[in-house]
Amino acid sequence: MERYVYQLTHALVQKGQQVSVLCEKNEAVEYNPLIIVVELGNAYHKPRWRAQWGFCQRVSQYFEQNPQPESVIHSHERTAVHHVTTFHGPPFLQRKRRLLDITSPRIRMWTQLEEQELFNEQVKAILPNAPLIASQLRTLYPTIAHKLRSPAYPGVDVSFSRVQRRSSGLAIGFLGREWKRKGLDIACRIISQLREQIPGVHFMVAGCDPDNIRHLFDGWPTGSYTLMGWSEPQYFFEIIDVLLHPARAEPFGMVIAEANAAGLPVVISDQCGAAALIGDEQGSICRLDSGSANVEHWVQACRQQLYRNKVVTSLNLSWETLAEQHIDLYRELQPIY
Repeated sequence: MERYVYQLTHALVQKGQQVSVLCEKNEAVEYNPLIIVVELGNAYHKPRWRAQWGFCQRVSQYFEQNPQPESVIHSHERTAVHHVTTFHGPPFLQRKRRLLDITSPRIRMWTQLEEQELFNEQVKAILPNAPLIASQLRTLYPTIAHKLRSPAYPGVDVSFSRVQRRSSGLAIGFLGREWKRKGLDIACRIISQLREQIPGVHFMVAGCDPDNIRHLFDGWPTGSYTLMGWSEPQYFFEIIDVLLHPARAEPFGMVIAEANAAGLPVVISDQCGAAALIGDEQGSICRLDSGSANVEHWVQACRQQLYRNKVVTSLNLSWETLAEQHIDLYRELQPIY
């Protein structure tokens, strides 16, 4: 989310929009000097819900002391004084509920923070970062459906469109640090079955610590896989032919958009927010049933994408387009304040 805000604010400034950023601490090595950055500090580090509550309080206090009646306040966090909020992840109410939730201060605080982010009277627009998030919000909070706007898809850096492919022709890649949520164990089942049909397939895994995932490859033939650890995405996309992303839950999936920009076909789960953008021109979407050992439909999708003849069509997601979407919204709302 921090990268999203960094890229968006810079694109807004380049379009002539005046921008001030409130944050706990400015950790950007470089940023446009036209962006006014206000550091509010961090009173709490853990637990996370207390840190979030503290930040919310400091934002409210800042605007009490520094009224800005002509500004549109746009939040990317759980705050209470904003006019616009961007929802980057699944709603807290989406979680699996337990009998003792009512006794938990953590549950009460996260619920309160989410409700004020959505329901406070001054909130005029809610931007989900994908249709999947919009659908979840609409189902869980039907009374705020009228505030939901078109998805605010993140942009992709232009460097991905310059990737020079030098792959083997049979390399399938998985990229992600949170490997359980992103479905690496499912990907291993898929590749194992695919190798029964195409023995030359090589599985490249990047983004996660090899020591944490090595057990998933017990019994695999030597030379059938590579555990790369951390890798720059641009380099990784040079050496694979298909991106496999069977995520159990993925609010958007930047790796999907970046792979697409690099010209790679993708095979992804229907639990990815980016799935709303993917058609035959970009790859395949497969239904996720993580409890089933049958991954044949995934195997066939990977096989199809390995041998596809058509060039991948780019989604053309840019930060400039996202900035224009925001400026149009700000102009719509500005007269209200």
